Amino acid sequence: MAANTIYTRICTLHFTGPVMNSACPWATDEKDLNALYNSPYTGGVTTRTATEYGFKEDTTIHQHAFTPIASLNNYGYSPYPLSRYLIWIRSLLQNSTSPKPIIISITSSRPSELAYMINSIQLLRRELGDPSAPNSRIGIELNTSCPNIADKPPPSYDARTLLFLLHPLVEAVRKDPTLTVGIKLPPYVIPSQFTDVLNAIQSLQTEGEEQNPIAFLTCTNTLGGCLITADEVGMKRIEGKEWALAGGYGGMGGSALHAASLGNVHRFSNLIDNHPSLPMRQIAIIGVGGVSDSAGVKRMQAAGATMVECATALGRFGVEVFEKMQV
Repeated sequence: MAANTIYTRICTLHFTGPVMNSACPWATDEKDLNALYNSPYTGGVTTRTATEYGFKEDTTIHQHAFTPIASLNNYGYSPYPLSRYLIWIRSLLQNSTSPKPIIISITSSRPSELAYMINSIQLLRRELGDPSAPNSRIGIELNTSCPNIADKPPPSYDARTLLFLLHPLVEAVRKDPTLTVGIKLPPYVIPSQFTDVLNAIQSLQTEGEEQNPIAFLTCTNTLGGCLITADEVGMKRIEGKEWALAGGYGGMGGSALHAASLGNVHRFSNLIDNHPSLPMRQIAIIGVGGVSDSAGVKRMQAAGATMVECATALGRFGVEVFEKMQV
């Protein structure tokens, strides 16, 4: 596919291919983002989830491990603040003519802080001429689903808490309809969890709107509370070192999560496609979870994904994995 060919679109974001990375540890710094953006096989890029001030990361605690079928990590968010990502993205986009978009992943438990972060992103979009361009090159994903933050359960497991955090996104989109925003969700296993999320999102609509302010759902993040033993990853099991990660528990990704992720994408897709509300039927699904080749991409697309992302395969094989994911 030619570098400037539009593969598909989600609202104002125009992707140049079917696959991209999800918000993950392998999209952390400027080098990571440049490699992902400059790959001819990525249709877009998602940054690692940023906070306003950066997350305090400790390599003796925050770790990842791979088994043949899974990954496990107990990372929090990026150690770099949002301001650093805006500097890197400014430089990257100023030196590129590609329409390939960058989705900036952000999070906070405080709506006022989210509003400030969104405003900072909007300042960069205006500086780059994004609101007046035919293709937006910057979108926003609100990560509401990290399972590794102590004493802060993922807000998207509670629809009321999720709704509380979505209002700054909605206000920003209403002020600037060229802004495309979405939310990253955790794995759900109960039918009511899916309908609760969609009911919350529908409540954001106002009469006469043709598009819900939330343009896409990213399904799914890792499954929290999982364990991998040290011997599964080739580590010697000694007293006090029984588990692969310091602290033991982490969020699981990789092919072991693939069936659950497919189920989430398929259920959300069916509910959205058959929703009585036209604006709700415009919401796109970005599928992620256990994809590492073209067959996995096709399964996600068959389940209803508009775009397909990966994280574990990127961490395991590097940016070259996206060539294997072409369909």
